[in-house]
Amino acid sequence: IAGTSKAAHSDVAPKKKKGPGALATAYLVIYNVVMTAGWLVIAVGLVRAYLARGSYHGLYYSIEKPLKFFQTGAILEILHCAVGIVPSSVVLTGFQVMSRVFLTWAVTHSVREVQSEDSVLLFVTAWTVTEIIRYSFYTFSLLNHLPYLIKWARYTFFIVLYPMGVTGELLTIYAALPYVQKTGLYSVTLPNKYNFSFDYHTFLILTMISYIPLFPQLYFHMMRQRKKVLGHVEDYSKVE
Repeated sequence: IAGTSKAAHSDVAPKKKKGPGALATAYLVIYNVVMTAGWLVIAVGLVRAYLARGSYHGLYYSIEKPLKFFQTGAILEILHCAVGIVPSSVVLTGFQVMSRVFLTWAVTHSVREVQSEDSVLLFVTAWTVTEIIRYSFYTFSLLNHLPYLIKWARYTFFIVLYPMGVTGELLTIYAALPYVQKTGLYSVTLPNKYNFSFDYHTFLILTMISYIPLFPQLYFHMMRQRKKVLGHVEDYSKVE
């Protein structure tokens, strides 16, 4: 089917993709510049705290506020997809954004005992580098002036950063489990007037299990995108 559609498209003049209007583009540029700057603030905060302390332990506390603010600010990306100014899937964007917001607030913020875990620094570092590259990529793409280095970084760094982030996320959720079980955090027990029960400890375990089918799908999707976007450049270099 894919081959047929490609052949069909090659017979007719390609339709020009309709991008966002001038006002929407201006707003998106400002949004992406602000988000790039925000994650740069987090990166600088991490480096400064590390240099001041001489240790990477407990660096989360030095960037806690900007991390919460800018990661929560990513919720607007779901809205951008919903109103159609960004042509991405609302469901996929929603899942990716909310999983990080969930980890930021419902795990790391809520379970104070995990905040000093090294696994938190692992996912925060991965997120920070990823987001600086990603928002820079969007900004320059909207301005129709995308440097190859940023394009290359966008489709290459994830090879290491994505598994690194996922490892940090899973280890942090795992570290939170004993404290959640002990305190009954966010759990609702029966009997109650709504006749409803919810075990947050079990929910976190199910969240960890969900990574098993979802991570490979997203990872190999990005690998395919990499081949599609950067493949022609690599092929050209082989010919030379």
